[in-house]
Amino acid sequence: MKKITGSIVAIVTPMHKDCSLDTTALNKLIEWHIKAGTDGIVVVGTTGESPTVDFAEHIELIKVSSEIIDGRVAVLAGTGANSTEEAISLTKEAELIGVDACLQVTPYYNKPSQRGLVEHFSKIANATRLPVILYNVPGRTVADLTNESVKELSKHKNIVGIKDATGDLNRGQWLIKEVGDAFKVYSGDDPTAAALMFCGANGNISVTANVFPRTMSMICKAAIGGNVQEANRLNKILLPVHRALFLESNPVPVKWLLHKIGLINWGIRSPLCEPSTETQNVLKKMLPLFEELESDHMRN
Repeated sequence: MKKITGSIVAIVTPMHKDCSLDTTALNKLIEWHIKAGTDGIVVVGTTGESPTVDFAEHIELIKVSSEIIDGRVAVLAGTGANSTEEAISLTKEAELIGVDACLQVTPYYNKPSQRGLVEHFSKIANATRLPVILYNVPGRTVADLTNESVKELSKHKNIVGIKDATGDLNRGQWLIKEVGDAFKVYSGDDPTAAALMFCGANGNISVTANVFPRTMSMICKAAIGGNVQEANRLNKILLPVHRALFLESNPVPVKWLLHKIGLINWGIRSPLCEPSTETQNVLKKMLPLFEELESDHMRN
């Protein structure tokens, strides 16, 4: 398994105005991320609008991204679903493409029990040779994978880590303590990511990194390397960004901001839509910070 650590962007899926896939812009984004120091890329995660791309588009995005990246950084394919069989089918296709790992979100809407969740993830892991990284984001899925269930799942040879997007540092610390060093914990909550890395997390699967890849890479390197002062300094700078990007449902704000920067066209699939005027006004205030911290490596 390729080492997966540091700043891992949950990359958006660029779309044209008619909401068809824009693989030209995806290529541009990926090259920008690699130049900026991003360590890994999650393709078609929930930030990549996985609920509204169809099966063929899902596979196309994984394949195209893998070809562009060509082994330069880690590729994680978002192949989760609220149907176990669909998740297995997507994962098998990603394995054939040759990604480094798959990211499996807790099933949304179904509201499975803890036993149901354990069985769901175990069936997926049994069906693939890919390393499986769990993804717990109860604020979006309602289903909350408990630490006890994660500990049970960590015993499976193919289940190697978790993206913890709860933002609960106390819970995260206990999880890191209980699963041991072999099982990798990644933050999925930008505002608390540095703090969780101070506690032993292996990186941050980030939304903010879509717009501030170099700065997020620097935060992750500092936090994992034990440079608390530098990680805190940089994280304080990005705190307004973390807040702004979640004023409305992700990925609405981050795609709108990337569009204003000129990195992607504006296209987002219904039922998501353009952000409100109030949100747009807040997001515009992030543009000078982008110019200060990130724009030079976009131009070079």
